[in-house]
Amino acid sequence: MENRILLALCVAMFFLGSWWVPVTDPTENCYVLTAKEMLAAGDYFSPQIYGNYWYDKPILFYWELLLSYKIFGVNEFAARFFPAVFATVGVFLTKFFASKMFNPKVGFVAAVILATMPEYWYIAHAIITDMTLFCALSSTLMFFYFGWVERKNSYLYAAFATSGVAVLTKGPIGFFLPGLIILLFLLSQRDLKFLLKMPWARGLGIFLAIVSVWYLPMYFMHGAKFLEEFLGVHNFLRATVSEHPQNNVWFYYILVFLIGTAPWSFPVLYSTLRNLHFPPLDSRRRFLIIWAVTVFIVFQSFATKYPTYTFPYMMPLAILFAGFFVERKILFRRIAAVMAVLLVVFVFVAIPICERNSGKDVAKIIAPLVDAQTCVVSYSNTYPGSVVFYSGLKVFRLEETDKIAKLKPHAMSWTALNVMPFMDFKDLPADKKIIAIVAQKADIKFFENVQGNWQLVEELPNFKIYRRS
Repeated sequence: MENRILLALCVAMFFLGSWWVPVTDPTENCYVLTAKEMLAAGDYFSPQIYGNYWYDKPILFYWELLLSYKIFGVNEFAARFFPAVFATVGVFLTKFFASKMFNPKVGFVAAVILATMPEYWYIAHAIITDMTLFCALSSTLMFFYFGWVERKNSYLYAAFATSGVAVLTKGPIGFFLPGLIILLFLLSQRDLKFLLKMPWARGLGIFLAIVSVWYLPMYFMHGAKFLEEFLGVHNFLRATVSEHPQNNVWFYYILVFLIGTAPWSFPVLYSTLRNLHFPPLDSRRRFLIIWAVTVFIVFQSFATKYPTYTFPYMMPLAILFAGFFVERKILFRRIAAVMAVLLVVFVFVAIPICERNSGKDVAKIIAPLVDAQTCVVSYSNTYPGSVVFYSGLKVFRLEETDKIAKLKPHAMSWTALNVMPFMDFKDLPADKKIIAIVAQKADIKFFENVQGNWQLVEELPNFKIYRRS
């Protein structure tokens, strides 16, 4: 009965309405467009976008998208299908882990809490790698804990395998983050000798066999450029140089925690601060606390901060919160019911929000206007890659001469992300029709740099579309 309730909850909250939520800029468009170009090229191994090889993320999430495209076609439901699937898997993993660690009652409560956390709901719909990483990384730590408790190598082999899956999803963090959590836990238990008992040879063999499926051929095919961009820019640089400097505030992840876990965390925090009583921790709660706190501290120390980075702490938090709510049934049922209804309904609130951050409507408007003699350009701080995804058109990023030199890709710089086609204002073709997608409030600067007679075709919340015949 509990499994049926959880499954119905997951279907209602994670799948319902996903086919109406358009692909957004600036993040989701990169994943969907990369997979679309891979599919068109028949290359299921080397990620590519705007006709360039693209080393932003490993292959696993792109394989998910490609499989989904094959089954459902290239559309929003296909793009959001596997995040919803893995969100459902994550809920049942939490139930299984908490049930085995404590008891079935805690398992069910923890699963409901996790499913109805706002951040979990968001990532269950987002076209990003984080939900796949959540399941792989959580499984790694779950299997390690079972292997440590029961002293069974079979669990440890599974931990090495799922760590390999995490590395295929997000990169080296899929190995080093759970490794650090495991090391700190064994230190807290004064059981470092367990490391000597682990089946390192076979375990690492399993791990390397999994990651070598993609990393080794990629190195042989693309060489030093792959290592420089993937390991250098998208891993080392991300940790040391902020991609989003405006997010570099000490309280950033505190806000993410409070919003992402609301309202479940509020009564837990209130009760804890009011009583200021911390009973002795057994190994189960110690493991969960070290897991959650380590994730928070590691990403707090990273230069680049992003709302989803601390997401791997959601499972231990849900299980720890369940220990509080399992004794408060009425409060649990009320919060669960309210959050479930709100989150099912909120997908319909999310649709217009996503539409404002999507180029889907732009693509619908410009597609009939474009022929072989038309050049399409975009003038905006955020390049609308979703327009390319929906329209299939080549859209040039229009910039001033001095900016192009600074924005085009440079080694070991965040400009490596700018692989879209550029065009200088002075290079606008005089012998072609031009469709210009101009961000709101950018049109004054746009008309300072262009000549000719321009007609306003359509004004949308975020863009104005102009045409020069």
